[in-house]
Amino acid sequence: MTDILRSDDLAEKIKTKIKDKINNNNLSPKLATIRLGNNPGDVAYERGILKSANSLNISVDTNILSRDILEDDLLNLIDDLNNDTSVDGIIIFRPLPEHLDEEKINLSLSPKKDLDCLNPINKSKVYSGDITGFIPLSPKAGIMLLEEYGIDLEGKDCVIVNDSSVVGKPLSMILLENEATVTICHSRTRDLKEKTKNADIVFTAIGRAEYFDRSYFTKDSIIIDIGVSRNKDGKMRGDLDTLSIDDFVGAYSPVPGGIGKLTNLLLLESLLMYSC
Repeated sequence: MTDILRSDDLAEKIKTKIKDKINNNNLSPKLATIRLGNNPGDVAYERGILKSANSLNISVDTNILSRDILEDDLLNLIDDLNNDTSVDGIIIFRPLPEHLDEEKINLSLSPKKDLDCLNPINKSKVYSGDITGFIPLSPKAGIMLLEEYGIDLEGKDCVIVNDSSVVGKPLSMILLENEATVTICHSRTRDLKEKTKNADIVFTAIGRAEYFDRSYFTKDSIIIDIGVSRNKDGKMRGDLDTLSIDDFVGAYSPVPGGIGKLTNLLLLESLLMYSC
């Protein structure tokens, strides 16, 4: 029998924690979002953030811009938000258009408002093992979900199918802090199925809907699905082919109903870090 690692109960706990912190400290938190264009994934993510923020009485300043925006115009907007004392945190939906210098954009974000942990100052803290400040939210959500279900990471063999600076690399540091053994896989990894089958826990984040079927796993596999994309029917789904792995693997997190809901709430919780 496969265990489905749903996030509903944990999400309610995080909501309560956020509400208590806002009420006990008389806070009026405000988030600023920057979306370039109308990518369906970005729109869905933004919709989820707005829904969660509305339920917690958190203000959101949405900035929707053209994907052909001039770099200087985007940098000026970020500078304005950095200096706006009513704004507690900023997120910029990724990936950025190719004509923008991603490193320059990341550097422009105030480290105290950089909720997605993109500024090199915040990244360096994570890569040095300091996970007490801003850390990428999808990796944080995945670890919290495992902890909620009592799944211990110590000594576990973990495979991450993603080598990005917002998922794979920071997730590997969090896992190492929890004394797991980590393997990072990517597009040039050989024998991926062998690596995922030999892992205790697999984290998938390739953004290819329903890609991973049971041939990648064993009956004991625990899988955290971080990927989100549209399947052939136009529905938002994770990387896992759930019809194939149901009643086969040990446990997995669903999409929707897993990491996504937690990520939105953890973003809003991070917003309070420098508000008190």
